[in-house]
Amino acid sequence: MGRSLNKLKKLRRLLVDGKRRYLQKFWQMDIHDTVDMSLSAKFDRTFPQGIHVGAHTYVAFEARILTHDMTRNIKVHTRIGENCFIGGRSLILPGVTIGNQCIVGAGSVVTKSVPDNCIVAGNPAVVIRENVRLLTLGRIDPQWALEQEAQAAAQAQTGDQAGVQTQDAVAEA
Repeated sequence: MGRSLNKLKKLRRLLVDGKRRYLQKFWQMDIHDTVDMSLSAKFDRTFPQGIHVGAHTYVAFEARILTHDMTRNIKVHTRIGENCFIGGRSLILPGVTIGNQCIVGAGSVVTKSVPDNCIVAGNPAVVIRENVRLLTLGRIDPQWALEQEAQAAAQAQTGDQAGVQTQDAVAEA
């Protein structure tokens, strides 16, 4: 019962490296060597030179990155910045630029460009958090998360004190 799937890590790494090299060499996609991806992630091959993925980015399972729209007869560049996480089954539409250190939630449809340091989610994707701090592969910085929790707790406490003061003022009147 002490068996683990960790033995397959090397095989997975070889397969992902092979897929990335295939997309880079054969299709001329601009995918940085440090990009990690699911083997089921899909990159548009209609205009493959339009795919640009920055360093230390992770593209999750069945995510699709498009560079063409046949209904409007356009082929444009789609860019993903550094240290990003593209959630599973999300769709990045043609011409979109995702800034550095961004997270795209699972199942999101990104129709417009996303600024740096944001978390977006939904259909269509909207910014749900700004000024996030991420590590490689789009992982949230634990120190930043602790700072955010402390800030929220302090705001909640000040809000509670303001509520008590308001109730005291009403009671006195």
